[in-house]
Amino acid sequence: MARPIFTVESQETIPKKAQVNLLPCRIHHDGDVNPIDTYWNPQDDQDQTKTAYLRGRKLQGKAVKLPEGYYGTIVEKSEPKKPENPSNDEEMTEVIEIQDDSDDQPETGAMTGKATFDELMVWNHESLANSSEDPYLRGMEEWISFAEQTHSYPEKHSDN
Repeated sequence: MARPIFTVESQETIPKKAQVNLLPCRIHHDGDVNPIDTYWNPQDDQDQTKTAYLRGRKLQGKAVKLPEGYYGTIVEKSEPKKPENPSNDEEMTEVIEIQDDSDDQPETGAMTGKATFDELMVWNHESLANSSEDPYLRGMEEWISFAEQTHSYPEKHSDN
């Protein structure tokens, strides 16, 4: 079996739930912002939406639940685990010569899960985001539909 090019730790080992916000802008900052309330303080509206102001711009947000059976994971780049060598106790029936040419091997990437989520808050300028206009919402819906089609089996029709 080929060596994986990209690995992500499974969800069972991730204890933390995250509150994810999809903003219609880029923020060129990585790291803590304390106190966060100075910059980000969404208010609940009557119709189960939220309103927030970011640098003087009004944002409208709505919660979008992921479909049943799906979850999201917040990941962080990490060092890939070293492949385990088979133990010497196993009897080898065939000798295989492996030529390791490191120039031909793709770099293996690894991610470690930090948190999971089952809903995200989608924000838009001045109005609520909807899947017909918002490329992220539309992409998520189309990707899930595509994934379900590619991982399903065709139904067998009986001629009886």
